[in-house]
Amino acid sequence: MEDNYHYYKMIVFNRKFKITERKPPPDVTDAFSFCTDGDSQMSPDHFRRFLIEFQRQEHTTIDDAKRLMELVLHRFRPNFTLCSFTLDDFFKYLFLDDLNCPIPSQVHHDMTAPLQHYFIYTGHNSYLTGNQFNSDCSEVPIIKALRKGVRVIELDLWPNSAKDGIHVLHGWTMTTPVRLSKCLKSIREHAFVNSHYPVIITLEDHLTPNLRTKVAAMATEIFGDMLYCPKAGDNDEFPSPEELKHRIILSTKPPKECLESNKLEEELIAEDETPCVCENANPSDETIGSNQEGNVSNLNQNLSEFLRIDSEDEDGEAANEKPGQKTPREYIQIIGIHAAKANKELRQALEVGSGKGKRVSMSEQTLEKAAEDYGSDLVRFTQKNFVRVFPKGTRVTSSNFKPLLAWMHGAQMVASNMQGYGKSLWMMHGMFRSNGGCGYVKKPDFLMRSGPNNEVFNPKVTLPVKKTLKVTVYMGDGWHMDFSQTHFDTFSPPDFYTKMYMVGVPADVTKKKTKVIKNDWIPIWNEEFTFPLTVPELALLKIVVREHDVSEKDDFAGQTCLPVSELRSGIRSIPLHNKKGEKFESVKLLMRFVFE
Repeated sequence: MEDNYHYYKMIVFNRKFKITERKPPPDVTDAFSFCTDGDSQMSPDHFRRFLIEFQRQEHTTIDDAKRLMELVLHRFRPNFTLCSFTLDDFFKYLFLDDLNCPIPSQVHHDMTAPLQHYFIYTGHNSYLTGNQFNSDCSEVPIIKALRKGVRVIELDLWPNSAKDGIHVLHGWTMTTPVRLSKCLKSIREHAFVNSHYPVIITLEDHLTPNLRTKVAAMATEIFGDMLYCPKAGDNDEFPSPEELKHRIILSTKPPKECLESNKLEEELIAEDETPCVCENANPSDETIGSNQEGNVSNLNQNLSEFLRIDSEDEDGEAANEKPGQKTPREYIQIIGIHAAKANKELRQALEVGSGKGKRVSMSEQTLEKAAEDYGSDLVRFTQKNFVRVFPKGTRVTSSNFKPLLAWMHGAQMVASNMQGYGKSLWMMHGMFRSNGGCGYVKKPDFLMRSGPNNEVFNPKVTLPVKKTLKVTVYMGDGWHMDFSQTHFDTFSPPDFYTKMYMVGVPADVTKKKTKVIKNDWIPIWNEEFTFPLTVPELALLKIVVREHDVSEKDDFAGQTCLPVSELRSGIRSIPLHNKKGEKFESVKLLMRFVFE
């Protein structure tokens, strides 16, 4: 066979690099030979043997194996007459991430437990198209989030300048508003495109009672039977995601008179949430509609006074509500999950009361304090109530915080800026690839249990190793199809390496790295790594490929994050994504996962 080459132009001459032919690694060749008993053709019976013995798909039937083989052959040899694989067919199958994916693609968790038993895919300021200071507000990022499986949408409600309509915007900033009606209609149309399970809308309410009447009428008209309204006599447990399929739930803090009439206790609001600045104030169109084209590179500086750090305020009614005004009953009736207010008595706020659970919001800093000082109380609280954790106000560029600490303590709603990107958001994507990407992930049983002395899970305690995960990184492919020849290096093919980060409870955190494969678009590593895990249920495997650069920072070449509890054993195709979490068309790794 004639060799093929890449040519890279130097200043006065061309450099020639031989193109590596994509071929099966030794483990793949050995598996094929073992399952076919040395034959050159793999029959459906042989393939079934591979799926059972190597891939641990124990319930595979001969019909299942044959059906899968036919799907593969139709792609590569559409005129096939005999249902059998050559080694090349078998190798091509292993690289098909839709047919040989690393995690299950279907909903498979128990969806009949109460709603607070689940981690829920949650957005922060879901209407913002960019940074937190002067980007546009729009229904478009809401639609994008819903279509990615996000199940909690946040809307901040403010009166318009005439105080006769409702805008959605980030208060006390220069963000341009969008009409509430536009947001609600978009939610109705796109809520259940990706997932059938309920969408929760958290409202940060800065409205007058009259405008709340309009909100109630608008939500009732737009959502109709989709809108979940709790009935008198409902039991103390929240309904399950299964019971709430295709339903939309509103969550906000009930008005003061409602709290007083029901003798509800005052609760916690993160100590650094936005205070109201003045009586009857609201960010009018005039305030927010001008001078929005400034350079945002320095947005993190000198904004704390303007933003009134932090950026959340679920007690906004005081700013626009006059004494004696009462919120209409129809507004109160559509609140499906009551949000609680919190003061600085953090431990008191985390006491588990009687009656139906509620939702408490706290900033990432408050979470850190609660986890450090009252970790057990926090875990216990989340067994019955919702905790929502939001980014601190200084994250003006829409960056995100690491979500693991919140999940380890049972917090269901870890709010992320979905329009941003970065390693913390990659972890969020990884967690919610679980359970078929439906936006609800059942919390591990140990987070919902209490011992005989009311003791609960403590992530700081190092437990014995429960499982060991062995990961083999065989090879990668697809960069030459998705990137230009000179994208990584002007004068030579790329030098790829793979890093793996295990994130989870402190005892499980570690990282590994392959060797650098020089001058090759199809790197072959064939390296095995071992990860002992004490709490595999909360572990995420973050995989990042980079291109080594001697003189500059190493170039990004793809990433993914996978929930360890969902990993399928065997040789699997791992599709990689760009920094924003969008899947590359062709770039994949071939890896093997073995649990011991």
